[in-house]
This record gives sequence, C-alpha cells and structure tokens, in this order.
Amino acid sequence: MHEQNNRTDPAGEPDGASVDVADELARASIDEVAGAARDPGDVGVIVGSQRVRIVLAGEIDIDLEHDLREAIGDAESTGLPIEVDAHHVTFIDSSGVSFLAELASRANPPVRVLRAPPSMKFLLTVTRLDELVELVDVDGGLD
Repeated sequence: MHEQNNRTDPAGEPDGASVDVADELARASIDEVAGAARDPGDVGVIVGSQRVRIVLAGEIDIDLEHDLREAIGDAESTGLPIEVDAHHVTFIDSSGVSFLAELASRANPPVRVLRAPPSMKFLLTVTRLDELVELVDVDGGLD
C-alpha cells in the first residue's frame, strides 16, 4: 500500500492533486540515475621492490576487460606477489569479478585485496572469492 500525499503549490496551498509517494520517489531515482555522470574505470600496475600492485579505480566493467587482462600479464611477469588496491572502485560487474577470480586462481602467494569498498567485499563473499584472496583493510604502502 502506498502513501498518498497532497501536493501544494509554491505558496503552500494544496492543488487538489493526489500524488503517490512511491511513484514520486521512483521518478526522482530514475532522474538521478539518468543525469548522473559515469565514473569511467581505470587500471594501473605499479611495481615495487617486494610486490606488484594493480590499482583499480572507478567502474570496473566490461569496458576495461582488455586492460584487466593486460594488468594480469604485467603483474605476473614480475614474479612478485600481487596485490590489488580497490580503494577507489565505485562499481564492479561480473567482468571485474572474473578478473579477480582469474588472478586469484593463478597467484601464489594469495592475492591481497586492499581497502575494498563494502559492495566489492559483498561480491567477493557471495562468489566465495574471499576464500581465495586476502582482504586487507589498511594499506601499508608499496615498498
């Protein structure tokens, strides 16, 4: 059951129209999404003396598939332990999860995922990838 609300004109007087609050909220949400700018994703690889870091930022989706595969190759070619800095990830889809699964299945020692946002942690838990990677909430820096 939806709440009904009477609209008022700018002067504060009821205009007599009954408005479904749920419909109004849905309309507002759609408008916000339609007007929201995308946060394009980015992938980078930083090589330290003791480990290599793949840095993810923005939307990690199918648009970055080539870059994600390239990052795996670059990171593995160093022969160093791999960590993924996910602090600036705003969205991750199945292609991003697939990237992490592939990376985790091939890495030894286990991949460390640094500062993953809650939505990403949830995906890692649901897909059980949290059993293959080490989730770390703090970044000790890259040496």
